[in-house]
Amino acid sequence: MKLNGFTIGLLVSFILSAVAHYIKAPFFTTTVQFIISCIAIIFVAGFLGKATESVAHYSGERLGGFLNATFGNAAELIISIFLVKDGMFGIVKASITGSIIGNLLLVLGLSLFLGGLKFKEQKFNQNLASYNSSLMLLACIALFVPAIFASSLTSHENSRFSLIVSVLLIVAYLLWLLFSMVTHKNELADEVVEHGEPAWSKGTSILMLFVATVMVAFESEWLVSTIESVAHQFGLSELFIGAFLIAIIGNAAEHSAAVLMARKNRIGAAVEIAVGSSLQIALFVSPVLVLVSFLFGNPMNLVFTTFEIAAIGVAALIAKSISQDGRTNWYEGVLLIVVYLILGIAFFLV
Repeated sequence: MKLNGFTIGLLVSFILSAVAHYIKAPFFTTTVQFIISCIAIIFVAGFLGKATESVAHYSGERLGGFLNATFGNAAELIISIFLVKDGMFGIVKASITGSIIGNLLLVLGLSLFLGGLKFKEQKFNQNLASYNSSLMLLACIALFVPAIFASSLTSHENSRFSLIVSVLLIVAYLLWLLFSMVTHKNELADEVVEHGEPAWSKGTSILMLFVATVMVAFESEWLVSTIESVAHQFGLSELFIGAFLIAIIGNAAEHSAAVLMARKNRIGAAVEIAVGSSLQIALFVSPVLVLVSFLFGNPMNLVFTTFEIAAIGVAALIAKSISQDGRTNWYEGVLLIVVYLILGIAFFLV
């Protein structure tokens, strides 16, 4: 990277954030750490967006967006594994809920809105939109059914049922990758549009994407470690903190790349980051956490609360309705954001 103003800001804010986190000096209060981390994550978001755009130039919109979502979710998966190990299942499930609805409503909504302000109408592959809608429905069913039958099953039976469902979801997701990336990749690909020269070579682009993701992982952890203390100062509930604040901040950097892509009329990559990430969380990350919990000897089930299931169902319904025709505009983005605000207010008042 060239040492321009942005690069200097990125390095300085990241290093200062690390110092504030690890050096327990009196002037580095939790509030100060929070502010520094917020500034740093803005720079990290820009860096990750640039890396994603460069990778997408070589790999295509779908694979570029998929890599961005996967790297971002990998960091969240690692953090969640530690939470599962400590038996903090409630926070894990709230964070999963927040990640799914945050990506489907806030990230996709902002992408459509800000991209639509610049371009009157943006198009992406309609076949892909249709399959994404079906996968959203599968995710809702997978979370809805265990909750419906939970009261009729023993704790042991719930755990076993969740384990079976988790294995089926992982198989379904892996087969979806095979279908979309190999056997039917041409049918699901977007039109090839030239977007100028990439920032780096192919190898450097992948390396930068990896480096940016590592920075995201660290910065997200530092920021999340402060948000609970800061939020409690304002009397916010744990459900609201887990489902909204932690989820938004933990995913803000990597998924803000979707907004950057939409602003450059690369809506296919933006949709893949936002929707693809939600599907990956629901169909892969959540089931993997269930499997990991069994390895720790403290099984976690897939029984989510009524509030969480309702929020995910509403998010999937409106996202499906808006994206299924493969065309987007700024007003559709507004609709998604409004639904997100409604859910946010509801969670705040619970």
